[in-house]
Amino acid sequence: MDDLTALRELEAGVPALSEDARAAGRARLARAVAEETCRTPSRAVPRRLVLRAGFAATAAAAVAVTVVTRDDRPAPRMTTLSAAQVLRRAADRTRADGAGAPVPRDDQYLYAEEVYTRTPLKGGKRTTHTDEFWISADGSRLSRYVYDGRTKDEPPSAHSVPWPPTAYAKLAALPTDPEKLLALLEGSRSGGTATYMDLCLLMRGPRVMPPGLQAAAFEALALLPGVVLDDDEVDALGRHGIGVSYPGMSFGPVFERSTYAYLGMRMEGVRGAKLVGRELKGGEKYTEVRALVKSGVVDEIGQRPR
Repeated sequence: MDDLTALRELEAGVPALSEDARAAGRARLARAVAEETCRTPSRAVPRRLVLRAGFAATAAAAVAVTVVTRDDRPAPRMTTLSAAQVLRRAADRTRADGAGAPVPRDDQYLYAEEVYTRTPLKGGKRTTHTDEFWISADGSRLSRYVYDGRTKDEPPSAHSVPWPPTAYAKLAALPTDPEKLLALLEGSRSGGTATYMDLCLLMRGPRVMPPGLQAAAFEALALLPGVVLDDDEVDALGRHGIGVSYPGMSFGPVFERSTYAYLGMRMEGVRGAKLVGRELKGGEKYTEVRALVKSGVVDEIGQRPR
């Protein structure tokens, strides 16, 4: 698409600008051209740069102007979506995606494949890893976890973790009403930080969720005061998205920017740290971004969904 076509399409969806708004746009364009000329005095400013500067100036003016309706009442200014709005749209998306999802039998397995990248915070080579999971649907059978090629088999006794439950029936027993889910978690833990952590753990896995549960988790998270957006997060597959985080926490979900599909989880960790008293000290800090590749229900360990 050329710049003029893009500009026409932008203007087609925006009310006509006032003379003041157009003057502001022209002033922005003049400043942009002058600044570029100062940076590159030995050559003329390329036409494409001028067009892009004009496009940006027009777009900025369109967003900044107050739209006047036909009855002369001012309409609200255009604003960026809040974290709560993104989470609610993600809930709507996961409900649509989850329609017709398989319900596993007790003798089946919940399968998931993830890709994740780790980037040292103090510089260093970024590495990419792949994990796979075969989790017993009812917790009565051995489950297998493959961490970057290293296999770990866990007996049924390992499924007795307090949160989140791994047995599908226990997940299905959780409320799919976001307010009731939030009340359940707030009743068992104290403080918004702990509730935020529990909701993120529920989102993260297992990956085959009962109908409506993941949507309820997103909407419950939207009810927490303090959740904020982290713009332009990138997952392990290179997909650009919108991240959500909570003050004081080093992890949060990432959603696709245009569709609000859940992409995965971003977090920070420490490798090689030692526990001294009650604190971890030393080690290499890194940023980890996970991306869900596929999930499903299979009949046996080693099998993968189509």
